[in-house]
Amino acid sequence: MRRLARGSIGNLMTTFAPGTIAVIFVSEVTGEDPEGYAAAAAEAEALAAAQPGYRGIDSARGIDGIGITVSYWADEAAAIAWRRHARHGEIRDAGRGRWYRWYSLHVAEVGRSYDWEKE
Repeated sequence: MRRLARGSIGNLMTTFAPGTIAVIFVSEVTGEDPEGYAAAAAEAEALAAAQPGYRGIDSARGIDGIGITVSYWADEAAAIAWRRHARHGEIRDAGRGRWYRWYSLHVAEVGRSYDWEKE
Protein backbone atom coordinates (compact mmCIF):
# COMPACT_ATOMS: atom_id res chain seq x y z
CA MET A 1 0.00 0.00 0.00
CA ARG A 2 1.25 3.47 -0.82
CA ARG A 3 -0.39 6.55 0.57
CA LEU A 4 0.69 10.03 -0.44
CA ALA A 5 -0.48 13.29 1.05
CA ARG A 6 1.87 16.07 0.09
CA GLY A 7 1.38 19.72 0.77
CA SER A 8 -1.91 21.53 1.11
CA ILE A 9 -2.81 21.61 -2.57
CA GLY A 10 -3.49 17.90 -2.84
CA ASN A 11 -0.99 17.34 -5.66
CA LEU A 12 0.48 13.85 -5.41
CA MET A 13 3.50 14.71 -7.55
CA THR A 14 5.35 17.37 -5.60
CA THR A 15 9.07 17.92 -5.37
CA PHE A 16 10.84 19.41 -2.38
CA ALA A 17 13.34 22.25 -2.29
CA PRO A 18 16.95 21.51 -1.34
CA GLY A 19 17.28 21.87 2.41
CA THR A 20 13.85 20.40 3.16
CA ILE A 21 14.10 18.09 6.17
CA ALA A 22 12.97 14.48 5.71
CA VAL A 23 12.09 12.56 8.87
CA ILE A 24 12.22 8.86 7.97
CA PHE A 25 10.31 6.52 10.28
CA VAL A 26 10.73 2.77 9.66
CA SER A 27 8.70 0.45 11.86
CA GLU A 28 7.04 -2.88 12.41
CA VAL A 29 3.57 -2.93 13.94
CA THR A 30 2.51 -5.57 16.45
CA GLY A 31 -0.91 -6.06 14.89
CA GLU A 32 -2.50 -5.28 18.27
CA ASP A 33 -5.55 -2.96 18.15
CA PRO A 34 -5.48 -2.14 14.41
CA GLU A 35 -8.46 0.22 14.72
CA GLY A 36 -6.75 2.20 17.48
CA TYR A 37 -3.54 2.31 15.46
CA ALA A 38 -5.36 3.58 12.36
CA ALA A 39 -7.14 6.27 14.37
CA ALA A 40 -3.91 7.40 16.06
CA ALA A 41 -2.04 7.47 12.73
CA ALA A 42 -4.80 9.56 11.12
CA GLU A 43 -4.81 11.95 14.09
CA ALA A 44 -1.02 12.32 14.02
CA GLU A 45 -1.06 12.96 10.27
CA ALA A 46 -3.76 15.64 10.64
CA LEU A 47 -1.90 17.27 13.53
CA ALA A 48 1.36 17.28 11.56
CA ALA A 49 -0.33 18.83 8.52
CA ALA A 50 -1.52 21.72 10.70
CA GLN A 51 1.99 22.54 11.97
CA PRO A 52 4.02 25.44 10.59
CA GLY A 53 6.66 24.18 8.18
CA TYR A 54 4.89 20.91 7.31
CA ARG A 55 5.50 20.02 3.66
CA GLY A 56 3.96 16.55 3.24
CA ILE A 57 4.17 12.84 3.88
CA ASP A 58 4.86 9.58 2.03
CA SER A 59 3.86 6.33 3.72
CA ALA A 60 3.71 2.62 2.87
CA ARG A 61 3.22 -0.56 4.91
CA GLY A 62 3.54 -4.16 3.74
CA ILE A 63 1.39 -7.11 4.75
CA ASP A 64 4.28 -8.21 6.99
CA GLY A 65 3.67 -5.13 9.17
CA ILE A 66 6.88 -3.35 8.19
CA GLY A 67 6.39 0.19 6.98
CA ILE A 68 8.10 3.44 6.21
CA THR A 69 6.75 6.94 6.64
CA VAL A 70 8.67 10.01 5.53
CA SER A 71 7.44 13.39 6.70
CA TYR A 72 8.84 16.53 5.11
CA TRP A 73 9.51 19.80 6.92
CA ALA A 74 10.62 23.24 5.77
CA ASP A 75 13.59 23.25 8.13
CA GLU A 76 15.11 21.63 11.20
CA ALA A 77 13.22 23.95 13.56
CA ALA A 78 9.86 22.81 12.14
CA ALA A 79 10.83 19.14 12.46
CA ILE A 80 11.96 19.66 16.06
CA ALA A 81 8.76 21.53 16.89
CA TRP A 82 6.78 18.53 15.62
CA ARG A 83 8.88 16.15 17.72
CA ARG A 84 8.12 18.32 20.77
CA HIS A 85 4.37 18.67 20.06
CA ALA A 86 2.54 17.47 23.20
CA ARG A 87 -0.16 15.40 21.53
CA HIS A 88 2.35 13.88 19.12
CA GLY A 89 4.33 12.79 22.19
CA GLU A 90 1.26 11.13 23.69
CA ILE A 91 0.58 9.24 20.45
CA ARG A 92 4.27 8.26 20.23
CA ASP A 93 4.17 6.87 23.79
CA ALA A 94 1.03 4.87 23.01
CA GLY A 95 2.75 3.50 19.92
CA ARG A 96 5.74 2.36 21.94
CA GLY A 97 3.47 0.66 24.45
CA ARG A 98 0.97 -0.94 22.10
CA TRP A 99 1.40 -0.67 18.34
CA TYR A 100 5.11 -0.94 17.49
CA ARG A 101 7.37 -3.96 17.83
CA TRP A 102 10.31 -1.68 16.93
CA TYR A 103 11.12 1.45 14.99
CA SER A 104 14.06 3.40 13.62
CA LEU A 105 14.03 7.10 12.93
CA HIS A 106 16.42 8.99 10.67
CA VAL A 107 16.56 12.69 9.83
CA ALA A 108 18.04 13.82 6.52
CA GLU A 109 18.24 16.93 4.40
CA VAL A 110 16.91 16.78 0.83
CA GLY A 111 19.65 17.61 -1.65
CA ARG A 112 17.61 17.05 -4.79
CA SER A 113 14.00 16.02 -5.48
CA TYR A 114 12.15 14.96 -8.61
CA ASP A 115 9.19 12.82 -9.68
CA TRP A 116 8.46 10.59 -12.62
CA GLU A 117 5.16 9.01 -13.61
CA LYS A 118 4.34 6.58 -16.39
CA GLU A 119 1.60 7.87 -18.66
